[in-house]
Amino acid sequence: MTPDTWSSAASEKGVLYHLRTSRVCVAKNEKGLIASLRLATKKPWAIDKTYFSACQKPLYLTDMAVQPALQRSGIGRLCLEEAQRIVKEWPGDAIRLDAFDAEAGAGDFYRKCGYREVGRVTYRNTPLIYFEMLL
Repeated sequence: MTPDTWSSAASEKGVLYHLRTSRVCVAKNEKGLIASLRLATKKPWAIDKTYFSACQKPLYLTDMAVQPALQRSGIGRLCLEEAQRIVKEWPGDAIRLDAFDAEAGAGDFYRKCGYREVGRVTYRNTPLIYFEMLL
């Protein structure tokens, strides 16, 4: 692993912690897994809370992925709608996330889904856009 890599080796302690503080949402079709996301109570390292609205129980959307062949088919939007339902039941009052700020990033997608841009930062030489949705 290089020093600028964001990921680290999984540990049993880390996995158990994430199971307690996160919820994973998956979408499947007859061929298998087509999308996933994770909602977490712990703020990811790249998120600076000062950019976001004041709220009591924000949750953080991380690790969202849609199978490339199925992108732009509405599956990502459905996943975000399910995430909102989960956050309201958790209970939570906001969803916060960061997206890669480049052509290949998902900024336009989050805007189209109703998320509000609250800031732009560079974290470890990576340009990011912060988004939130208050619930």
